[in-house]
Amino acid sequence: MWLSLFILALAAAVAIHFWWRAKFNAQQGQRTAEMENFQRRQQQTSVDAKAQQQVLFNSMLEGLLLLDRHRKIYLANRAFKNLFGLKTELRGKTVLEALRFHELDDLVNQVEAKGQVLNYELKLPDLSERWLQVNAAAIFDSAGEREGTILVFHDLTRLKQLERTREEFVANVSHELRTPLSLIKGYVETLLDGARNNPEVAERFLKIIERNTQRLDLLIQDLLTISALESERIKVDLQPVNLRTLVEKVFSDLKLRAENKQTKLLVELPELIATADANRIDQVLANLVDNAIKYGRANGKVIVGGKKTDDGKIEVFVQDDGPGIPPEALDRVFERFYRVDKARSRDQGGTGLGLSIVKHIVQAHGGEVWVRSEPGKGATFFFTLPAEVAN
Repeated sequence: MWLSLFILALAAAVAIHFWWRAKFNAQQGQRTAEMENFQRRQQQTSVDAKAQQQVLFNSMLEGLLLLDRHRKIYLANRAFKNLFGLKTELRGKTVLEALRFHELDDLVNQVEAKGQVLNYELKLPDLSERWLQVNAAAIFDSAGEREGTILVFHDLTRLKQLERTREEFVANVSHELRTPLSLIKGYVETLLDGARNNPEVAERFLKIIERNTQRLDLLIQDLLTISALESERIKVDLQPVNLRTLVEKVFSDLKLRAENKQTKLLVELPELIATADANRIDQVLANLVDNAIKYGRANGKVIVGGKKTDDGKIEVFVQDDGPGIPPEALDRVFERFYRVDKARSRDQGGTGLGLSIVKHIVQAHGGEVWVRSEPGKGATFFFTLPAEVAN
């Protein structure tokens, strides 16, 4: 009997052991599953946070570069890669390995030594003359240990270009103003010193003074015109304009100048009606025809022609038979004050603003302007205007 009770107790103990073991294993498995789910959620949260962080950084207009404590790239946003023309993965590389740019590596050294570097101007080592402004600072943890470096890059290229344009503009205007003013001042002083008592000399000097005051007046008018055009203060009054009639008027206005050089003025323009501001297009044609007469050969010819294009625009050209324009100057002739031959241009007169005014007037009409030329074969200037829309 005692043996039977012992066996039953032993069996019960074994059963309880296996039951508790199974329950423990189930609980352990559940806890393990919960832990794995928790870890997966944590990992997913971390991935989502990193993805959101990357999206945020990539939406920045400024280039952003984060370096870890070992000076390896931890993060580079899209703007940074675009600024430096990079497409490969940068993470884990040093600045020198990724960019081969010693000046930027030197900047990282400065940040480590000083803690921060602000408003540092960096010229990129390429042919396009691009400039960046860099603000950089070291990152420290709560214990004061350096964890890495952050660098923010802002593209200064446009500002640099505008600054250079402003400087060139001021220099050119100063030169254009100084020349006639110096002549006027010199001849006035000579007249005051006694030359006014010689009627023949006085008349000649006064004519020179008059000519240079007219040159100053023309320069100021052109400066005001181009300023108004660039700031869009001048609004074009669009009306149907007969371009052939307008060309004939310009030829009539410039007839004496053409006769002095024995230049023939030829119209090869059919009856084309454009939607344009007649006064402004008169200014365009006058500038182009005047230049063609001025720089064309003596006893030569100037031709104005045109056609209606397949896309519904009117294309007009002004052609001369002068020495032409060198290939390297073709892209610059519409810049303010740009002169292909500075000495010859100033001898011929003019402000150096005519073609720039032409460009802005044509663009104000929604058109385009360009030039074709070969040295020794003359130059042909083209511009487009919207054609009249039939009712």
